[in-house]
Amino acid sequence: MQLIKKVKNIFIGKSRDIKDNTIFHKLTLVAFFAWVGLGADGLSSSCYGPQEAFLALNGHVYLSIFVGLASAITIFIISASYSQIVELFPTGGGGYLVASKLLSPTAGMVSGCALLIDYVLTITVSIASGADAIFSLLPLEWHSYRLTFAVCAVVVMMILNMRGVKESILPLIPIFLLFLATHIFIIFYVFFKHSPELPQMATTMNFDFRSAVSQVGFFGVIFLILRAYSMGAGTYTGLEAVSNGIPVLRDPKVETAKKTMKYMAFSLAFIVLGLMLSYLFCKVSLEPGKTLNAVLFQRATQSWNADTAYIFIFLALASEAALLFVGAQAGFLDGPRVLANMALDRWFPGRFSTLSDRLVAQNGIFIMSVLAVIIMFFTGGSVQLLVILYSINVFITFVLSQLGMVRHWWMSRSVVKAWYRKLFVNGIGLVLTASILISMIIFKFFEGGWVTLLITSILIASAIFIKRHYYKTIKILHRLNSLVSAAEAEASVKPANKAVGEIKFDPKAKTAVLLASGFNGMGLHTLFGIMRLFGGAFKNFVFVEIGVVDTGNFKGAQELDHLQAKVNNDLGRYAALVNKSGFYAKAFSAMGVDVIEEVDKLSPKILEEFPNAVFFGGQLVFPEDSFILRMLHNHTVFTLQKRLYRQGTPFVILPIRV
Repeated sequence: MQLIKKVKNIFIGKSRDIKDNTIFHKLTLVAFFAWVGLGADGLSSSCYGPQEAFLALNGHVYLSIFVGLASAITIFIISASYSQIVELFPTGGGGYLVASKLLSPTAGMVSGCALLIDYVLTITVSIASGADAIFSLLPLEWHSYRLTFAVCAVVVMMILNMRGVKESILPLIPIFLLFLATHIFIIFYVFFKHSPELPQMATTMNFDFRSAVSQVGFFGVIFLILRAYSMGAGTYTGLEAVSNGIPVLRDPKVETAKKTMKYMAFSLAFIVLGLMLSYLFCKVSLEPGKTLNAVLFQRATQSWNADTAYIFIFLALASEAALLFVGAQAGFLDGPRVLANMALDRWFPGRFSTLSDRLVAQNGIFIMSVLAVIIMFFTGGSVQLLVILYSINVFITFVLSQLGMVRHWWMSRSVVKAWYRKLFVNGIGLVLTASILISMIIFKFFEGGWVTLLITSILIASAIFIKRHYYKTIKILHRLNSLVSAAEAEASVKPANKAVGEIKFDPKAKTAVLLASGFNGMGLHTLFGIMRLFGGAFKNFVFVEIGVVDTGNFKGAQELDHLQAKVNNDLGRYAALVNKSGFYAKAFSAMGVDVIEEVDKLSPKILEEFPNAVFFGGQLVFPEDSFILRMLHNHTVFTLQKRLYRQGTPFVILPIRV
C-alpha cells in the first residue's frame, strides 16, 4: 500500500486538505486561465472545423466567403445567448441544469446524455486532430504510429487532469499563446500580401457563383453552402463549456465567465473567418498526409528563406497540436462535472459524484478517458469520421438550452425588465441552433451521424433504467425513515431512565460503534437491531458520521460549514436518543472525500478510549445480487470490515432487506 501511495503521489500528486481556507482560491481560474482551459475547445476547433467546411464546398471555393461570414455571425449569436444563461445560472448553467430547471428533469436528462457523448467526442476529435497536425511534419512511413500516439496522448491528459484543473492547464499556456501568435500573424500576412488581388477575386467570386448556379441551380448552391456550414459546426461546440465550467472560475464568477466568453467569441470568430479567407487567397487544396492548415502555412511561406519557413511551420503546427490537446480539456473538465450532476440527481451511479483526494471527479475523468480510447480505436483516429459523429449532440443541448431560456423569458415577462430583448437574443439563438441541428441530421445521418444518435439513445435508456431503480429504492428507504419520527416521538414522551449527567462512563464496558450516514431510517434500523440482537450487552454507544465532500457540496467554504453543521446535528440526535434509554453516548465526526480513509483515521482514537468496542454498519440487501446493483450502490461497509479485520477489530454488518 505504501508503494502504491508513493507511485500515486509521483504521478497524480499528494492529497489536498479540504480544511485549507485558501483551497477554493487555489483551485479556481481567472478569466485568462479559463480561456485556455475552457475556451481552447472552441479555438482548437479552428484546426478542423474550417477545413471540413472548405472541403465540403466540392471545389466551389469562393462560396467559402459566405460560409466563413455565417460561421463568425453564429459564434457571436451563440456566445451572446450563453452570456444570458450565465447571468441566470450564476453557479453553473450548462445545458443539463438549464433544461432541467426551465423545461423538465427528463429534458435535462436528454440534454445531459447528449453533452456526455459530445464531451467524449471532444476529447477524441481534439487529440486525433492534434496527432494529425504533428504527423503532418513527419514522413508518410511514420503515419502508422499516429493512432498509438493519439491513445498515449489521451492517457497523459487523463493523468494531468487527475492532478487537478490548474495542473492540467499551466504547462500548456505558452503553446496556447504561440498558437495565437503564429495563426494571427499568418492571417494578417496572407491578407496584406494578397490584398491587391481583391478586385480580381470579387470578379472571380461572381463568376464562380454564377457557374455554380448554372451547374446545380440556385437552391443547389444554397444546399451546398448549408452543407458546408453544417460540416463546420464543430467550430461552435466549445461555447457551451464556459457556462458548464462556472464552478471552477474565480469570483466574481459571472463576470469572469462573461469575460471568458468574450475572449472566446472574438478569438474564435477571427481565426475561423481568417483561415477560410486564407485558404481562398492561397488556393489551398488537400494533400496526402497533411491538414489544410499545414498546406496553407507551406504555400504562404514558400517565398521565405527555407530555414525560416521551416521553423515557422514547425512552430505553428506544433502549437496547433498542443492547442488541440488543450481543447480536449473541455471534455476532461466539463464532462465529469455533467456526469457528477446527473449522478447527484440519480440518473447515473452515485460514485460519479465523488471526489478524489486531489478534489477532482476522478471516476468521471477515468470513464471519459476509457470511452475516448474505445472510440479512437473504432474510428482509427480518423478526424473526418469523428467530425461527422461530433457536433450533432452539442446542438441538441444548444436547442434545449435556448428553448428553456425562451420559455423562461416569456413566463417572466411581467417581472423582468426589457424581457423582450433577452427573449429576442435567445429566440435568435433557438432558431439558428435548431436550423443547424436539423441540417446536420439531414446531411450527416447516413454518413455516420446515426451512430451518434444511436449511442445517445442507448445512454438515455440506461439513465431511465437507473433512475427507476433508484426511485424504487428511495421509496423503500422512505418507509424506513418512518422510524425517525416514531423514535423521536417515543423518546419525547418516554421519561429518561437517568439524566444525562448521571450516566457514568465505564471505559471497560462493551461498546457498540455505529457508522451512520445521517440520522435516518438506515441508521436507526441498525441501532435498534443492535439493541434487539444483543440485549443489554453494550453499555456504551459511539456514533461515527463522516461528512462526505462531493461535487454537490464542494462549492465554497459556506457549503462545507453547512455540511459540518448537519453532521453535528445528526450525531446530537443519536446521542440524545440513546441517553434517553440510559446508555452512555459519544460522537466522532470528520469531513473528507473518502469514508474509508476517514474512518481508518478515527478508529485508533475510538479504540484507545473504548478498548472493548465492536463496530457495526448497516447494508441494503436486495433479493438478487448483480454487477449492476454493485455499480449503483456503494459497498463501503464491506471494505471497512476488511480494513478493520486486518487490524484485529471486530466489525459486524447488519443486513437491511429491501
